[in-house]
Amino acid sequence: MIRRGTGPDGVDVAGPPDAQPIVFVHGAGFSRKMWAPQRDALSDEFRVIVPDLPGHGTRADERFEFEPAVELLEEVFESYTDGSAVLVGLSLGGYVSTAYAQRYPDEVDGLVISGSSANPVGRMELATRVTSGATRLVTRSDRVERGAERLAKRWVRTRGLEAGLEREIVDAGIYPRQFGIAGPHLAGRDFRAAFAAYPGPSLILNGEKDLVMRRGEKRHAAAAPNAEIKVIGGAGHTCNLHRPEVYTDTVRRFARRAIAERPRR
Repeated sequence: MIRRGTGPDGVDVAGPPDAQPIVFVHGAGFSRKMWAPQRDALSDEFRVIVPDLPGHGTRADERFEFEPAVELLEEVFESYTDGSAVLVGLSLGGYVSTAYAQRYPDEVDGLVISGSSANPVGRMELATRVTSGATRLVTRSDRVERGAERLAKRWVRTRGLEAGLEREIVDAGIYPRQFGIAGPHLAGRDFRAAFAAYPGPSLILNGEKDLVMRRGEKRHAAAAPNAEIKVIGGAGHTCNLHRPEVYTDTVRRFARRAIAERPRR
């Protein structure tokens, strides 16, 4: 039975109160509702906790900044978990999750990152800054932003999701300007070193067709003490919505293993 609710601070919570927690962190441009398929599918076994990042969803009136985003995760862990959780992040959410796991490794039972194994240093720093700048420039136009929103919503509607889940994702809004705003907060940060510093089990879970963000996945995994790579065939950057069942099953298996291997506290 799914027990579901939304906290006053824009955090979705589903699943038995005494179950193992999993915290999901969404990517730029979407909201916490992008995890609706995983939230519902995993809440039979886990306590699923899904917050909005600043600049998105219920926090759309806040400006995204990296440190407040990490601090928000700290508040989520303190308020909604029993002290630790498996942590899953996609794209921007993967970078925020990586930083959190580095700083608070004892609170992270296992780390899953998707679309965030490209390290934005060196040439990738320049590419990140250029892409972000171009996005900020074009989305200054309300007309362009509305067009990008329509395209993104149309993309969601072609995923073949259950009607209720599709409606949740679309109704929560799409935030194209956040792609340009978030980029400078990532550029120049050595996320590979942060990923390597987390000692627990970690999984790089990427879509096969996410060619740009997959460029560093092998180096990323090799840098970490306990990391593996899984690639979802036929999926792109937002692989949790491209192939939601495969993504969910992979996270479920990883979470079970991470919990079984967790040292006694």
